[in-house]
Amino acid sequence: MSTTTVLVLGGTGKTGRRVAAGLEARGVTARVASRSGATRFDWADRATWGPALDGASAVYVVAPDLGTGARETADEIGALVRQAAAAGVRRAVLLSVPDGGSVDLADAHAAERAVLGADLDGTVLRVHWFFQNFSEDFLRDPVLAGELRLPTGQGRDGFIDAEDIAAVAVAALLDDGHAGRVYELTGPRLMTFGDAADEIARAAGVAVRHVPVSADAFVRESVAQGLPEDAARLLAILYGKFARDELATLTDDVRTVLGRPPRDFADYAREAAAAGAWKDAVPAGS
Repeated sequence: MSTTTVLVLGGTGKTGRRVAAGLEARGVTARVASRSGATRFDWADRATWGPALDGASAVYVVAPDLGTGARETADEIGALVRQAAAAGVRRAVLLSVPDGGSVDLADAHAAERAVLGADLDGTVLRVHWFFQNFSEDFLRDPVLAGELRLPTGQGRDGFIDAEDIAAVAVAALLDDGHAGRVYELTGPRLMTFGDAADEIARAAGVAVRHVPVSADAFVRESVAQGLPEDAARLLAILYGKFARDELATLTDDVRTVLGRPPRDFADYAREAAAAGAWKDAVPAGS
């Protein structure tokens, strides 16, 4: 496939900026879109869609609310991929969430069907918890404070590196053989949040531990720290999926696409520590 320009939605996020870098490394122009960037794209303003799609031959689709039950998100994704196909876009890769369990994923399923059923080559990536949540996102501050107070119990997940997600996405956007495929992307081993905390502590020489709390306690503490109650309750529901081991699945899909195994959390933790991700954390032994 001769691709000259790929539209990258969520191009400033954890996977999006890595997808953009991976595309550029292969000599492909990555058109990074955001609400305030040089290429404007706003899910709530469809007037921005056409200019963003113009001349693109593939699109990486990230919708922040996918998997939270917001049906309008699925409708927007469906409308986008139909408009993309009509504009001549030939491939679309959707970042989605793992299937199964007790959380209502009707919106994610509808969005996946829309991408796979559009008049283009669609691929779905169902991704597990990112390593980088601990160093670049909402779990970094708890690591720095020394405690991951979460309602996750001893539940396990196949935590995955955002670098691996991006590499699979680039392959699906540029290479043949991925049309109609649904890949569930995990790391190489199942881990609890306690395991992740231990790996970070070893790699960075910091004092951090996982403290299991109830869902109600998590909501109370999160609201006290300024998180809106609706957002705190939604997070508690998602953490509950983790606590019930509903994410305790490993796949070989990273190897299938890339021809190599996914990166291990310990390697990520050493690299992030060396880059200073947790330099302000509580030192071990304090």
